Parts: sequence; C-alpha cells; structure tokens
Amino acid sequence: MLELRFVRENLELVREKSLLRGVDPQLIDRFAEIDKRRLSRLAETEALKNKRNTASKTIAGLKKSGKHDEAEPMIAEMKQVSERIKEIDTELAEIEEALGDVILSIPNLCDESVPQGQDEEDNLEIKRWGEIPSFSFEPKTHWEVGEDLGILDFETAARLAGARFSLLRGFGARLSRALVNFFIDLHTQRHGYTEVLPPFMVNSKAMTGTGQLPKFKEDLFKIEDWDLWLIPTAEVPVTNIFAGETVDEAELPIKYTAYTPCFRSEAGSYGKDTRGLIRQHQFEKVELVKFAHPNESWNELESLLADAEEVLQLLELPYRVITLCSGDLGFSAAKTYDIEVWLPGQNTYREISSCSNFLDFQARRAGIRYRPKGEKKSRLVHTLNGSGLAVGRTLLAILENYQQPDGSVEVPKVLKPYFESRF
Repeated sequence: MLELRFVRENLELVREKSLLRGVDPQLIDRFAEIDKRRLSRLAETEALKNKRNTASKTIAGLKKSGKHDEAEPMIAEMKQVSERIKEIDTELAEIEEALGDVILSIPNLCDESVPQGQDEEDNLEIKRWGEIPSFSFEPKTHWEVGEDLGILDFETAARLAGARFSLLRGFGARLSRALVNFFIDLHTQRHGYTEVLPPFMVNSKAMTGTGQLPKFKEDLFKIEDWDLWLIPTAEVPVTNIFAGETVDEAELPIKYTAYTPCFRSEAGSYGKDTRGLIRQHQFEKVELVKFAHPNESWNELESLLADAEEVLQLLELPYRVITLCSGDLGFSAAKTYDIEVWLPGQNTYREISSCSNFLDFQARRAGIRYRPKGEKKSRLVHTLNGSGLAVGRTLLAILENYQQPDGSVEVPKVLKPYFESRF
C-alpha cells in the first residue's frame, strides 16, 4: 500500500496516477474526507487532553491549599472533558478502520516509464524472439492436439469438478512434470534462486500483505469456517515468508522460486478464453520472487525478465515481450512486463509470464524491511515477482508449436533428458 502521509501530501498526484489506472476518483475523495475528519478529531482530542492536564494541576493546587469549593466546578468540567475524549477515541477507532480500508484499496503508482492507456490494446511491444514456425499442414489448437492424443481430458475433469478444470493423462502428465523439473532446475542451478515449497493455503493476513485482499476477494477460493484461502499464486506465501521481519542489507537480493498449484475463480471472465488450458480454476506455475534493495529493484526487474525469457529460448518457443500500459497494470505493480508465447493453432500470441516490480507497495503492507549497514533505522525492501513460467500454458505452447503431420508431438530437445528412465 501507499504511505498514508505520502497520499495526504501528494493527493493530486495520487488522483492523477489513479485515474490513469481506471480508478474511480471518488476513492481518492473518500480518502481526503476521512483523513480530514481524522486530523480534526486528533487535534480536538489533543487540545482536550492538554486542557485536562492543565486543569489537573490547577485542581491539585486548589486542593492542597484547602480551596475544595473552588476545585469542584473544575472537577465536574473535567469529567465532561474525559467523557468527550472517550467519545472521540471511539470515533477515531472507527475512522482509522475506514481509512485503512480506503488506503488498502488504492493501487500502486505506475512508474513514469509505463505507457498510458486504457486496456491491453494500448500495451507496448518492446521485442520479439524466435521465428514463427511454418507447417506443411493446418496447425491444430492445443485442445485438439491433446484430445486427439488422449492426453487432455476436459470431459472427465468436468464430471469431477465442473468447468474450467483439466485432466492430463500419460504423455500430457509426464510433460507437465518434466516442465516443472526443468523450470526449477534452471532457476536454481543457473539463475541462483533458492527453491522453497510453501503451503498451498494461506490466511487473510498473508493475502492482504501481497494485495489480494480486500480488493480481489471475488477472485479467490475461501475455505469455509477457516481463515484460510487457496493460493492464487505462489507469490502470496513466498513473499510473506519475511512478513513482519527485518533482513540484513547484505542478504539482498533474496531470490526464491517455488512450484505450486494455483487457484482462481476468474470472476468476471466468463465467456472469455473458455476453451483449453488458458483460463482454468486450477493451474500450476513455477514462481520467481525477489526481495531487493531499493536502489537495485529496477535492475532486478530486467534480470527477472531475462530469467523468464531464457526458459522459452531453451524450449525454442517464439515469443514477444510487452510493457503493460497504465490501465492494464496489476493492482500492486509499478511496472510489468508480459511475455506472450506464439500459438500457431490460434494464430496469436498469448500471455505466459508476467514480471513485475512492486517497489515498497507490498513490503509496506506485509512489514518487510531491511537494516542498512551501520544504521539503526530499518527501511522497506522492494519486492518483485515473475512466473517462470505457467506450466499449463507452456505445455499448450509445446503442443501447438511441436505438433507433427501424423498428429504426434515432438519433445523439445532441452526436455528430452527429463523423459529418460530414472529407475
């Protein structure tokens, strides 16, 4: 979240930046209104407490000199003052709660390098890699390839759990497992990340720390009668590893990677991308999370992007990189690069990875700090996140890009060692 004082002192800047992101300006107006009430009540209670303190000294002096009759009216008046202070304290608690709700709903400010725009049509393409494959036949979509090979079964998954679930069989399941191992091995052995295996459920505090709550409650799956939520991404538990803690400056950057299933309700997206493995309620990702020094977070974003890109380069899958515009930017991000892989069966690029710099937005919510060498006061770290990559979307990209005339699918060279027998 943004710092309360920063929002108060830069109200018009926050309003302007929020408008670029499609935020209702009434949210900023509400902040200003509640904050004004809060400051007014704080000033009032401070004045009343000073008055009570001064009167208490006067009353004590009158009593000491035996002037009890003169003290009585002041004592009665101070009782009323004390009652008023209690009333204000109760009101302030309500105001603080309301202000907290508003500040948690204001998105991060987009960086100056982010292009202005309303939606994905205004995103800026910055590079392409690889040659788009040509086929001697009409390429199929991944769901056609998968169903023809008997490795993708949406019908059975629907009987088990409903729409937007999938069941992988045989080669499909093995390919998925090979991709996970390949991703983890690459990021740990070549890119310097430490592998972690976090819980797949987290509490409300953790969801709030990374920005999923309260704004995106409808996109989440809640465990009934428990303060637990199914994670929408490994970003949530991994970022919260250091929630409420202070790390040493020398430890930065801290780089974690984690494989987890992810769960999203996809509220509001019905009718969009319902075929195949694009928008599933359950999917798998290998996530990359960084805790960086504020002076280095932009460099870390570029290296994060490079780490995710190398996965596709090694798989020889053509892709492009785009910078998200202000209106398409995620709630917590100051800047995001999306990597979109080419899908010949659909004749288009589709998102397969997002790499974001959140600056200190998540760290302030979660209380993640570092202590500079030689200083007593700690400071907020910067957090970054990237998927490297979405397993299901990588699998479908392989099915479409590596399909053969006879209907089979070739295994990318870099994955072949993961298909060798290990028994």
